[in-house]
Amino acid sequence: MSSGILGSGEFTYRAQDGWAKWPEGWDTGDVAAVGVDRHDNVYAFNRGPHPMVVFDREGNFLRSFGEGIFKNPHGVHMGLDDTIFLTDDGDHSMRQCTLDGKVLLTIGIPGKSSAYMSGEPFNRCTHTAMSPQGDLYISDGYGNARVHKYSPDGKLLFSWGKPGTRPGEFNIAHNITCDADGWVYVADRENHRVQVFDGNGRYETQWNNLHRPSGLYMTPGKCPICYIAEIGPHLSVNINHPNIGPRISVMDHKGNLLATVQADPARGTGPGQFISPHGMCVDSHGDLYVGEVAYVSFSRSYPNVPKPARIRCLQKLVKVKA
Repeated sequence: MSSGILGSGEFTYRAQDGWAKWPEGWDTGDVAAVGVDRHDNVYAFNRGPHPMVVFDREGNFLRSFGEGIFKNPHGVHMGLDDTIFLTDDGDHSMRQCTLDGKVLLTIGIPGKSSAYMSGEPFNRCTHTAMSPQGDLYISDGYGNARVHKYSPDGKLLFSWGKPGTRPGEFNIAHNITCDADGWVYVADRENHRVQVFDGNGRYETQWNNLHRPSGLYMTPGKCPICYIAEIGPHLSVNINHPNIGPRISVMDHKGNLLATVQADPARGTGPGQFISPHGMCVDSHGDLYVGEVAYVSFSRSYPNVPKPARIRCLQKLVKVKA
């Protein structure tokens, strides 16, 4: 069983079990994505009846919002202006909100999808990122194979991508992030890679040697660090294959592997273990918060085991200081 100590070198973490203090009796559901604001408050975008639950750094409950609005939470991006961008693949829309839940901007038609693989926004969009100029990139991920670029006020500028395995093509564009130089990084999940584009959608390179990259988080500033959540195998032929996840890979901005955050055994519900790490973020102290779609994935990970009534879907990994 995992000791709760993960990673190596500068990227060594200790799992803090039971960190999140959910209100008594709340059914949280899967935590699809996590964000952290400038005060190190943590935003857990989850698939329970209270879609956004906010904690302080110690895990104390602060507030919730989004009830009756979000259908299937999927992506969180924290804006630089104390707003949050929330991508809902079940509602085919993205909403920009204040940090207490007031909707400021909606992109997409809530509840109405475009035709499957039409290339038109949206059919189960997955995540949002912001360029240094304030433009928005939205990965349109399950029912499309596209990235759409919008102006800050929500005007569609252009789109790129199509289904496939070649450069610039996608097989589930599952997550997206942008660095301070304007490069765009797309987790092309079922192609087992992260593709890198310039701000106009021109393919530049790709990062390989990944297994189903699902979540991306890139630190701000020059020469950022990129955290990549890999959700591991789900097929009967390789479900118990060692050393392919679930895990988090830590890379520099050129795709060089710096550390692997993975328990032994990797899959499980114990401290430091994962079922399906889906989204994550890092606070100002370097601590890592990981959201999981563990309820959805449990039966695929353990096909002959009854699903527990409660599964931990939000975990804090405290950075171990050298």
